[in-house]
Amino acid sequence: MDADLSNATWRKARRSGNNGGNCVEVALVDGAKEGQTRVYAMRDSKNPAPDKVLIFTSAEWDAFRLGVKDGEFDDLS
Repeated sequence: MDADLSNATWRKARRSGNNGGNCVEVALVDGAKEGQTRVYAMRDSKNPAPDKVLIFTSAEWDAFRLGVKDGEFDDLS
């Protein structure tokens, strides 16, 4: 997996906190994963180091996004 984060335009998730704390940022970037040339990158704004960024294909991103919307991750401990 290879993703170019140098020109990423990071967007803060709507449900992230406004207090400078729990912020998740997402960007659509050029990259290669499972044959795709564009991938979704997600990071914690408090720890934006490139080695901490999660990379998703569009199918993986859709599955993750729908899981969040459906509450699939609400009770993780």
